[in-house]
Amino acid sequence: MLGHAWQSWARFFSQEWVSEGEGGVEATATEPAPTPSRRRVWLVALAGLLLAALAGWGLLVLNSEAVRRSHPAVAVLLDSPVKTLSQPWVVESPSAQFPLNVPARVIALPDEWSINHPGYQGSVWYRFRFDPSASAAPDELQALYVERACSNVEVFLNGQLLYRGGRMKLPYARNCFRSHTIPLPAALLNASGNLVDIRVVGYPIDEVTARQRAGGLAAVRVGPLPHIRQLEAEQEFWSSTLSQVLGGILAVLGVFALGMAWVRRLDYLVYFGLLTIGWALMTGRFWLGDLPMPNATSEMLMALLFAPMAAFAVKFLLSYAGARIQNVISEAWMRRINAALWAQCVLLPMSLLLAGTHRLFAGSRIWYLLFAVEVFFSVVFFLWLAGKKRRPEFWLMCGALGIVTTVMGIELAYQYGLIRLWGIHVTHFVMPLLYASVAVRLIQVYAKALRTAEGARAQLERRVTEISDEIERNFSQIAELRAEQVAEKERKRIASDLHDDLGAKLLTIVHTADNDRISTLAREALEEMRLSVRGLTGRAMVLSDALADWRAEVVSRLRQAGIECEWRNPNDIIEEPLSSRTYVQTTRILREAVSNVIKHSEASHVIISAEVHLDLHDFVLVIQDNGKGIPMELDGRLDRGHGMTSMKHRAKQLNGQCLVESGPGFGTVIRLTLPLEIATMQQALTGGGLPSPGTASMINQNRAF
Repeated sequence: MLGHAWQSWARFFSQEWVSEGEGGVEATATEPAPTPSRRRVWLVALAGLLLAALAGWGLLVLNSEAVRRSHPAVAVLLDSPVKTLSQPWVVESPSAQFPLNVPARVIALPDEWSINHPGYQGSVWYRFRFDPSASAAPDELQALYVERACSNVEVFLNGQLLYRGGRMKLPYARNCFRSHTIPLPAALLNASGNLVDIRVVGYPIDEVTARQRAGGLAAVRVGPLPHIRQLEAEQEFWSSTLSQVLGGILAVLGVFALGMAWVRRLDYLVYFGLLTIGWALMTGRFWLGDLPMPNATSEMLMALLFAPMAAFAVKFLLSYAGARIQNVISEAWMRRINAALWAQCVLLPMSLLLAGTHRLFAGSRIWYLLFAVEVFFSVVFFLWLAGKKRRPEFWLMCGALGIVTTVMGIELAYQYGLIRLWGIHVTHFVMPLLYASVAVRLIQVYAKALRTAEGARAQLERRVTEISDEIERNFSQIAELRAEQVAEKERKRIASDLHDDLGAKLLTIVHTADNDRISTLAREALEEMRLSVRGLTGRAMVLSDALADWRAEVVSRLRQAGIECEWRNPNDIIEEPLSSRTYVQTTRILREAVSNVIKHSEASHVIISAEVHLDLHDFVLVIQDNGKGIPMELDGRLDRGHGMTSMKHRAKQLNGQCLVESGPGFGTVIRLTLPLEIATMQQALTGGGLPSPGTASMINQNRAF
């Protein structure tokens, strides 16, 4: 049932989001998402609050269990050789030895100075009496374990100084976050009645900015050295080492976030990077135990970090929610919020300076409460906007809200003295883990955006390549078309000049010449010139019209020569196109063939047949005479003095062939086979490239026919 409900909620919030600009604003690729109903919005908000409460309750239980297990009253099992010293005699005295002339009182550990020694600054002596464990081996080294002493500690055994944690004069060494293990020499141990004196120096709670750094003493245990070392290692790992490691990880994540912000120019990554780096700097309190500066200065510096960190947290949540881009918060209000956030960075140190060194804790508690309220309402605002827009981060931030609220609640309750925390604090490493989870989500969003950008870039590169190739092809075609147009224009100019100048003069010669031979030659030259002009103009024609022209000319010439001509045309009207070039070259081949018949064949009858093979995309002209034939050369070839070479060359230029069959006394047969224009164009189209501009124009002409 729970799994089915979770899948339903997951499907409801499965819409993809893409980050834009400064905030994570969604970008719908196809169509906008439907607006959820008011009832569903309230159900989602209720589920988010329940998840936040569950996360907060889990953290509270975990922290309580950690504190309970590390508490002195339950730390030692019945069969353990380690003893807990929990009720010492306590004396407030600055003396160098435990004072014997001052009344002492018995206090149960842990001893918190803000409760048992309010306003006291200096040294407090703790005296313990113990007997060595009877179960311990005679040669086994004993040790004393001080779980926590703030700020520093000295240990005496039977009046002899054994251990000093650091500087015992102002400013004291800061060892509030570390434990102490002191081996007890066997030569100084008595069989019974051993006295352990512990001197603790520290600051009153009014002179620190956090209760954790006020004076106090936690559990004290004595037992075999290996067991004590094990206790120290466990305590050191959970209270200090883990926080240090997480602080280093946060520093790396912060630098990485700043790098991503530099690349993508996103404000919310800048704020998150500064926030994580600031938290990593705050973990420096686990490393820096002996600062060469007054206590008030170091406390002021630690408190100053909270103001910019609260500002970074608020700005990160507002920017990541996309409040400014989505016009949820106006520009004027954003300026007011920014001014208030950065103003508190100046007001915090000023207020603490005005309050004085004896009121640091009172002033810092007010600021901590204000920062907690700011962060809390920023998270609530983000959840409201994320739930409204169905952001994938909604559930993550719901859990974060519960954890942040619980951590701030525990911390504020401890600072205000409502609860007492001794031992392992889960809150020390929960916040770094929370930052790390948010950083992982940001890296995931960045990686997804990077993959999307890479895919878009690759697609853009492919598109640019395709467009570039297309532009190159178009440019080449345009260049060829331009050259063809220029050539066509030049051909028309030459044709016009020939027709107007040379044609006119030849026509004059034809009509004015007194000699018949000159008139005939002029007429032939005029016809040849007209044929050349027609070839230059480039006007195509239909094959049926070309056959009619050829028939009229051939029959007329042969009849003038006294030769009978029989022309056989196909029965159908052939609408296939014929270019001007093919028409001109074919006309010249026919003229050469007819001239050979008239001049050399001595024939009396000629049969010319035209055949069109649409399936083979060609047409055939066969010229057959009954003359004497063509004599053979010595090498067995036909006499090439009758224009045969010219005819074959012209046919070859048209991708055709001209075959001559002849023999003495058997007449001559000339077979001219030429491809139709449609076949030539198909060959160009299937040859692996685009047709030339001339061919393209021919295609258009063919379509016109």
